[in-house]
Amino acid sequence: MQSRLDKLIVVILDGCRYDTAVAQLGFMNHLVEHQQASLLKVKSELPSNSRPLYEVLMTGVPAYENGIYSNYHAQRSKEWSLFELVKEAGGKTGAAAYHWYSELYNQAPYNRLVDRIQHQEERLIQHGIFYSEDTYPDSHLFADAHYLVNQYQPDFLVVHSMNIDDVGHKFTADSHEYVAAVNQADRLLAVYLPEWLQKGYQVVVTADHGMDAHGLHGGSLAAHREVPFYLISNKRQKLKEQTVPQLLAAPLFCWLLGIAPSEKMQDIQELMRG
Repeated sequence: MQSRLDKLIVVILDGCRYDTAVAQLGFMNHLVEHQQASLLKVKSELPSNSRPLYEVLMTGVPAYENGIYSNYHAQRSKEWSLFELVKEAGGKTGAAAYHWYSELYNQAPYNRLVDRIQHQEERLIQHGIFYSEDTYPDSHLFADAHYLVNQYQPDFLVVHSMNIDDVGHKFTADSHEYVAAVNQADRLLAVYLPEWLQKGYQVVVTADHGMDAHGLHGGSLAAHREVPFYLISNKRQKLKEQTVPQLLAAPLFCWLLGIAPSEKMQDIQELMRG
């Protein structure tokens, strides 16, 4: 049976700070210049680390309440996530993502011998291709995501890249390597995003956190917390152009999908034009 959800792909460029996105994501900013996309600034939650912010992006619940305080909490989420909400609404879910997504929403701990490729309808992420090396090439990741789009047509798909974060830690956000990784992600988006739009998907391109000149994140600096939020959707003109608290990302995704948010998600009325 055909789902009635408004299909959505969320691309998460791990570690991509806002100012570098504006400077280096040429294709995405081309879409903004020609009124095909909107660009908002998101202020990430604290601590500005990956696993806690994956949970924030997928549930809209802050760390003190969801229990995912650090990258070392290899456990299942106890909150209602986008994956569960989409399934409850009759939709299909998918992810091409770092293995922490599998641990949060399918099973923990991740077993690289058997958990890399998962196709099980009863799981929250029904169709998943996961990786466990931070150096897993973005070119492979986007190809994985496109395979899931073509073969399974998920209503909600998370595409999570780790390359930008990896080189940021190794070389810092001021390095040629960091800038080049952001630029490479843009070139891949220019290949795949038009295909996804043609298939009827709305697309968000955002990040969990940023990166500083020491190759660090986790704290309260603007370099740690300010990240991009590109939106390509026919609903985008209903949103104000303002800085968005990251806790509002999950209910915003629900709004884009056309499904009800969880009881713990915040109201997004403040984001709407009058």
